[in-house]
Amino acid sequence: MSSSSKSVDHSQLDEDAQHLARLGYTYETEFKREMSFWGNVSLGFTYLSPVVGVYTLFASSLGLGGPPMIWSFLIVGVGQFFVALVFGEIVSNYPVAGGIYPWARRLWGAKWGWMTGWVYLIALLTTIAGVAYGAGTFLDALIGIDPSTTSTIVCAIVLILAATGINLGGTKLLNKVAMLGLLAELGGALVVGLWLLVVARKHDLSVLFNSFGAGGDGSNYFYAFAAAALIGIYQYYGFEACGDVAEEVPNPGVRIPKAMRMTIYIGGFAATFVCLSLILAVPDYAAVISGQNTDPVGTVLTDAFSPIGYRVVLAVVLISFLSCVMSLQAAASRLSYSMARDKMLPASRLLAKFQESRHVPPYSLLLACVVPVLVILGSAVSPDALVVIVSFAAFGIYLGFQLVVFAALRARLNGWKPSGAFKLGKWGVPVNIAALTWGLIGITNMVWPRTPDSPWYVNYLVLLSAVVVVGSGFIYLFARKPYTHSDSPAADAIPSARTAGEYEPSKIENYL
Repeated sequence: MSSSSKSVDHSQLDEDAQHLARLGYTYETEFKREMSFWGNVSLGFTYLSPVVGVYTLFASSLGLGGPPMIWSFLIVGVGQFFVALVFGEIVSNYPVAGGIYPWARRLWGAKWGWMTGWVYLIALLTTIAGVAYGAGTFLDALIGIDPSTTSTIVCAIVLILAATGINLGGTKLLNKVAMLGLLAELGGALVVGLWLLVVARKHDLSVLFNSFGAGGDGSNYFYAFAAAALIGIYQYYGFEACGDVAEEVPNPGVRIPKAMRMTIYIGGFAATFVCLSLILAVPDYAAVISGQNTDPVGTVLTDAFSPIGYRVVLAVVLISFLSCVMSLQAAASRLSYSMARDKMLPASRLLAKFQESRHVPPYSLLLACVVPVLVILGSAVSPDALVVIVSFAAFGIYLGFQLVVFAALRARLNGWKPSGAFKLGKWGVPVNIAALTWGLIGITNMVWPRTPDSPWYVNYLVLLSAVVVVGSGFIYLFARKPYTHSDSPAADAIPSARTAGEYEPSKIENYL
């Protein structure tokens, strides 16, 4: 870690404040710039959480696509890297708390910003519920009890409350715990993976090119691989959280784009390595593909480790789940605070309140606690309700991404010239087009119907949930007109919008 990330450079903090002022934000940010570069990387990494993603989806993806499903990590990683490059250029230009909401607002306008922020906020809140709920089976195994709906719900709520307590401790505590989470998860992933490769490996690398009958005959394997590739699609997001805390990072225009890319590098490597070690240690692929072995992760770990070693691994997995929920909450709270600061949400006056002693938005954090808890409690009444709500989670995050990517491409084609510290230059448009193309492919894969024997609404559950979320966003947009509630800068990335007099040019002319 460099010395610059350890100490506070007050001249840099002054420059960061002036940067916000040049962007039209006349207030003095209430956040403290106490998050180091590696703390920022850790936030993105623990949100991305390779252990959570791989351990949760390994069984289904291996069953659908066989060992070649691992190549989805490479394909998706390249696609999301394009998105990270676009986001890096945008956050370097607009290092404002809340991430994709203020980016969309500046690139296109307040209405576009509202819809982007709404979609992403709902996706984050439901993702918190889904991740916390998924930790239940690992806690049950750790303490040695039979899994049940009640134990899963209790575990999920305890996890969310613990993460909320950490977040309420402030940026400095979040920074430290996120770095500990990175070290625990990355270290655990490497140690477990190496142990499996040395002690428990059953196959050589040639199996990565053999489907072992998954997807039927070869002509249909593309569709099987596309379904299995969801493990990669659900893995590579979290880097955007580095930008959600832009007002808490010194020199954000330089550090955050680099942190986003570092999150992709480290997270992608860790996820691929964990997946590879598990694949090579599975004794019988046919049993997983046929559905006879529904828990290959548990089978591999119990065979490879002693009872004590297995519990240590489970403890590391639970730390990963806690870190992931904590980072998701941090992102969701900064997003809701940013929107509330612009009077864009119901109860904005409350959500925009700030706790001076801890330098966090407490009510926005409570929103990121209460809503996921209510979603999880709903599963006690109807397990299907949780499935319906959480089905929107990953799709909503991808949709929010692409609303920003599309707005950036539109702005470029209409004359936007990024002038932050990180610039793509002549590669801006090609990279932007690649990011948009990839995003549309990923979204299509997520909504593609795959169970023809099921009722139609089951096949289109993700799409239907998206229609509900986007539809409710449009209703609120036109009924309450939140875009009229604030004079914060909007739609000023494109030169014609600035010169049209919609916003006061003097606030940003020194920067743009």
